Formats: sequence, structure tokens, C-alpha cells
Amino acid sequence: MKLLIVEDELAIAELEKDYLEMNNYTVDVALNGKDGLRMALEGDYDLVILDLMIPEIDGQTVCREIRKEKDIPIIIVSAKKEDWDKVQLLGIGADDYMTKPFSPSELVARVKAHLARYSRLVGSAHRGESETIEVNGLKIDKLARRVFLEGEEKSFTGKEYDLLLFLAENPNRVFGKEDLFREIWKAEPAGTDIATVTVHIKKIREKIEKDSGHPIYIETLWGVGYRFKM
Repeated sequence: MKLLIVEDELAIAELEKDYLEMNNYTVDVALNGKDGLRMALEGDYDLVILDLMIPEIDGQTVCREIRKEKDIPIIIVSAKKEDWDKVQLLGIGADDYMTKPFSPSELVARVKAHLARYSRLVGSAHRGESETIEVNGLKIDKLARRVFLEGEEKSFTGKEYDLLLFLAENPNRVFGKEDLFREIWKAEPAGTDIATVTVHIKKIREKIEKDSGHPIYIETLWGVGYRFKM
């Protein structure tokens, strides 16, 4: 599989590249956001490792622009430690966030986990294991990973789609924020991690609900969690 590292510190980029190549990945490196964005959009990459503080174009912008065009996993790495950074980045389409310094072996493990999960999603679609979910004008095309409302396609990030699909595949069941974080992000929630669930639900509602204050698809049960109404 082919990976892209966008990192302005050459020594760090080379260390990450060496460890990933030792695990049989093909790795390219971009040293600034402008080159990184161009390579990510033009190249056939399976995953992007993206530093937050990079010259030319910052990491948040690069992440947002990649997500508009591609659904591949994006792992953000940064020296910033504030919790709101993590919530914000997950909200714009990043799949994971690692705070420097971290061990190269941890990075390799995260890469393997995200690639395996992405491969399962793509493989499931290719095998045709599922088709569509349709309710009250909302259509989720599980084979193509596309969402339509009254025939109009709505654009979703990878995590937004995963969260909507999970809820729609389990209608009328209530899920707490912690449960949803474990299911979609495949990790134990810590600190303000569960806040990203709230962010994603809000963004999903903005796209599919006529009145997000009075949702007809995703219902909030205060103090308990969320459920998809069927």
C-alpha cells in the first residue's frame, strides 16, 4: 500500500518513512502543505499522515481539502496538546490524531488499524453485501457510500458517513456518546473525546434535517444518547 507523509521536519519524516517501509509500505514525503495537498489529490495514496504545523498551507486546510475529494484515512500528528485541537480536527474529517512525541511503532500500529478498517469498508462494498437504506426521503447507498436527501446528494466526511450509517443500521436503538465513539473511532474515549460525537451529530443534522432543532431522523435522548428513528 502507498502512503503519503506531509511533514516539514525532514528528520521526523525520514524516521517515520523508514519504519513504515520496514513494514512493507511504499512511502512518499512532502515537506510543505502546498506540495502535500497536490500530491494527495493527484496521487493514488491509501492513507495520509499529516503534520498540523507545516509551511505554505496549514495542516487543517490540507485535511479539509483532501476530505472534499477523497475518503482515504487521514492521521494528524502535531506537537499541540489542547483537547479542542483533537475535537476540531476530527470534525473536519481527520480519522485519528497523535500528539508528538510518539513512538514510530505506535504510528505503524495506527496506520495498520486504519488501513485494515478502510479495506473492510471498501471490500464490503465491492462484495455487494448490502444495498441501500431508505426512510422518509433519506437514502443511504451503502455500496457507493453516498447519501441522498429527496434525491439531492449530500457530501459527508468519512466519519460522518460511518456514524450515520451505524445509527441507521441499528434503528430505534439508543447509543450513548461513549458507545458511538468506541464503535466509530475504534478507541476508548478519554477526556473530551466524546465531544467529537456531538460535533459529528450536529454536522450530520445540518445536512439531512430540515430543522436541526426538531430532527426527524436522529433523535437526542437527553442524558442518554442518540437513536435513529425508523
